Amino acid sequence: MADAGVIPDLSASALSQAIAARRLSVAEVMEAFLDRIEAINPAVNAIVSLRERSDLMAEALAADRSAARGWLHGLPVAVKDLVATKGLRTTYGSPLFRDFVPAADDLVAERLRAAGAILIGKTNTPEWGHGSHSFNPVHGTTRNPYDLTRAAGGSSGGAAAALAARMVPVADGSDMMGSLRNPAAFCNVYGFRPTWGLVPQDAQGDVFLHTLATEGPMARTIEDLARLLSVLAGPNPLVPFGRPSEDFAASLDRPVRGLRIGWLGDWGGAYGCEDGILAACETALSVFKAAGAAVEPVPPPFPAERLWDSWTTLRAGLNANAMATLYRDPAKRAQIKPETLWEIERGQDLPMEEFYRASVIRSDWYARAARLFQDYDALAMPAAQVWPFPADWRWPEAVGTRRMDTYHRWMEVVVPVSLAGLPSLCLPAGFGALGLPTGVQIFGPTGADGRILAMGQAYHLATDWPGRMPPRL
Repeated sequence: MADAGVIPDLSASALSQAIAARRLSVAEVMEAFLDRIEAINPAVNAIVSLRERSDLMAEALAADRSAARGWLHGLPVAVKDLVATKGLRTTYGSPLFRDFVPAADDLVAERLRAAGAILIGKTNTPEWGHGSHSFNPVHGTTRNPYDLTRAAGGSSGGAAAALAARMVPVADGSDMMGSLRNPAAFCNVYGFRPTWGLVPQDAQGDVFLHTLATEGPMARTIEDLARLLSVLAGPNPLVPFGRPSEDFAASLDRPVRGLRIGWLGDWGGAYGCEDGILAACETALSVFKAAGAAVEPVPPPFPAERLWDSWTTLRAGLNANAMATLYRDPAKRAQIKPETLWEIERGQDLPMEEFYRASVIRSDWYARAARLFQDYDALAMPAAQVWPFPADWRWPEAVGTRRMDTYHRWMEVVVPVSLAGLPSLCLPAGFGALGLPTGVQIFGPTGADGRILAMGQAYHLATDWPGRMPPRL
């Protein structure tokens, strides 16, 4: 039997193997993680709507008596609070849904349960997932485990902080505008935004139009990330554009030597970065050079302002329509945060020709990126433009000397990937002068998920930032 204090430090894959070999019981694992949550979560506030210990221990004991359903059998998992979970409060960070308990699981929760996970609670998120800082009026602010005065990022900030603090072994997240990549960078863990369609949407709303966001895995090792992706991926027959899943963990051992990586940096100065960010990313990329890959600077392949114009137009139009019913009710509108109101009000009067023009820009950028990948196996950029900022800010109003003209412009660096729906992996890139983490994103063409994960595995084996530098809580 492993020391209970050591159990939360183990990878999900190691825990899964130990449970399967009966070197650990599910009950021992559950108790160790609940003890960790009890000790750490009050300060970090990453896990919300935590279920009763007695209920979770009963479920763990039952899992010890039952056959394994998948590699997550018996592992405690907290699901992002934007995902509906049957019988478990789901608030979306909104006071309008403070007491909402869904009658059915969304697809992510359903697939996690089917693979054997025990859902222990939720992970915190910004209200409606809007903004890369996880605070809301229902659950409060999630704090960075590396510095409790700093933000954990978002919108998967609760997931990233819980992972970094060893309160869960793996986590789900979602990514529209860097919501996986930004908090992974802020919390020294891995976050993977898969090719759009690999992890399917739920059969609700207009799935034909909603192609900007996707769910994805977060973890402290690439093996865990790949295994979780295999659980989440695979077509949903009720929605279009599905892509087949595969055993991503089985193909991680690929050579890096000979690969070409294009370094886009700050997109020719278009994406302002705080001091030290670019240098940290370049140092991280030197790991690939040492392994035999070529890393070459690439000039901006597309006008940044056109990408931003397309992004903000499409995003606002989708948000305005998705939230129109809530907005029309004055009492409910009064309980929606200003950043979300900005999205709705910008998008509600968009003429169709403007929406169409934004879509054409998106198509032009996708084609340009595809041509670029004829010369490069992967491209790289910072995963965040700023270091983790004070937790009492709503958002950074400036990056260096540049004033931000929207609540989310300080995360503009993630837009090229999101707009084209490309697979992108946030790799921890070390720590800055204040001891705060950052990350670099490597991304590839549509369908290159396995290749990008294999590059991440080579990087992880050479660096293991999450394992070598856990937070000192």
